[in-house]
Amino acid sequence: MRLKINKSKNAINYYAIVDTKTKDGKRSTKIYKRLGNEQQILKISNGISAREWAEKEVAKLKKAYEEKSLKVIAEFSQSELIKKDTQTSFNGGYLFLQDIYYSLGLNKICKEISDKYRIKYDLNSVLSNLIYTRIIEPSSKLSAFETAKTFLEQPNFELQNIYRALEIIANETENIEAQVYKNSLKVVNRNTKILYYDCTNYFFEIEQAEGIKQYGKSKENRPLPIVQMGLFMDGDGFPLAFVINSGNTNEQITLKPLEKQIIKDFELSKFVVCTDAGLASIDNRLFNNIQDRSFIVTQSLKKIKGHLRDWALSKDGWHKLNSKKEINLNNIDNSSTNEEIYYKERWINENNLSQRLIVSYSPKYAAYQKNVRNNQIERAKNLINNPSSLSKNRQNDPSRFVTSSFVTTDGEIADKRVLTLNREAINNEEMFDGFYAVCTTLEDDISEIIKVNKRRWEIEESFRILKTDFKARPVYLKREDRIKAHFTTCFLSLLIYRILEHKLKEKYTSSDIINTLRNMNFLKKEGCGYIPTFKRTNLTDSLHQQFEFRTDTEIVPENVMKKIFKKTKK
Repeated sequence: MRLKINKSKNAINYYAIVDTKTKDGKRSTKIYKRLGNEQQILKISNGISAREWAEKEVAKLKKAYEEKSLKVIAEFSQSELIKKDTQTSFNGGYLFLQDIYYSLGLNKICKEISDKYRIKYDLNSVLSNLIYTRIIEPSSKLSAFETAKTFLEQPNFELQNIYRALEIIANETENIEAQVYKNSLKVVNRNTKILYYDCTNYFFEIEQAEGIKQYGKSKENRPLPIVQMGLFMDGDGFPLAFVINSGNTNEQITLKPLEKQIIKDFELSKFVVCTDAGLASIDNRLFNNIQDRSFIVTQSLKKIKGHLRDWALSKDGWHKLNSKKEINLNNIDNSSTNEEIYYKERWINENNLSQRLIVSYSPKYAAYQKNVRNNQIERAKNLINNPSSLSKNRQNDPSRFVTSSFVTTDGEIADKRVLTLNREAINNEEMFDGFYAVCTTLEDDISEIIKVNKRRWEIEESFRILKTDFKARPVYLKREDRIKAHFTTCFLSLLIYRILEHKLKEKYTSSDIINTLRNMNFLKKEGCGYIPTFKRTNLTDSLHQQFEFRTDTEIVPENVMKKIFKKTKK
């Protein structure tokens, strides 16, 4: 800012403060504040000359500018039309994601890949914008390109570059995973002593199966071709590595290849693998019972040998956590308010593998299961009264409590199908209320083993975030390399989101965080800066505090915003 003096026709000097800016190599000067003519200034200058007073005003503004206490005056006209084809509204929520993206060194990884393939377009810009839009405004690749144009920093690539980049990203997925993991160690603490593994699938809205898009057991029970994702997560809830297989692949055979990859690429050796019963094949257990590896797997009490099930469900031989006193379950408080955990254990040997079978019982969990089943029984009664709505049984479908036959309760043959409540099925389920079992080779304290196993819910939540918040399904891409790249960007988005969630002390829900980032918009006033149009909340305060920059002042000058751009790309 500087002082400008103009002489009017009557030779009276007129003073103004002007600001000169350079944009795209062109300099422009605009009047920031009109101070008045010499006579007007002398009336308020307290005896000093008009020029001296004006220079002091410039000095005050410069000081206020440096201290970020400058009052900005923006002029708007009621009659002047806005400029045609000029964008004035921008999203800045991506800046917090950008800070994490660059801290993970993804820009440098993109530079190495670009040099390797001699890419002319900006791969870093493509990948970063695919990730930001996947979190903030998930959509198709075409829509993602348009969404990227709403960010404060405009993309410097074309739509066709996205599809070309997907092919490269697919080829380099394992390399990207390994490098990002190593770089992430400088960003957050990663507990790789515990690794969680689970599988899910994603559907395609197509009729014909082809390639890796095959018919399989869909988690959503949709009769559509699917692909399967296997995901490893570390003990702190951060995604570690993933694999995409065809939709008809047996989940149990997907664990070992991906585990071997992370052992090799991530240089991991000593860890405990935690999975659910569906992935706990004897082959997977044996693989994780060698060298310095162990396992904790859920064990279905319905599927174990009869004598073990009788032992597990018997009322004798139980203990409270951290207590050696033996307890009979008939003598405990079985109300839903009892949050105690009771356990019993024994070593078993099956298929030449010695395992520790730990069974736990929770009165609160038992009451929850009973309440859920009672609601399902009521729905089953409604099905009996409305047989047209009776459908094929699924695992938790209330129709499993309905028996269909052509024999009446008196044993006589009926002309029409008779629907009755299946009391035997209900009683069989009640037997297992509140019980939960795991098998492990660890000899650690039982409370620690139970604590580790309880965190398996986080990998289920990760799948929910991918499917619901990030809209990773349905998948619209056809080529297998582009499908793999799509899930690579989803995986990286999940990692960046989880780090953001961690920085926010895990105080907020995923929908709260994502909606806040989505709504962090700004109105740009040329020559003045960016005016925030979002609501300031505890969450926006936490974001600014954690990332040590502020975009929530009444106006953010252009030069300050440029400094923020630079800071988030360190």
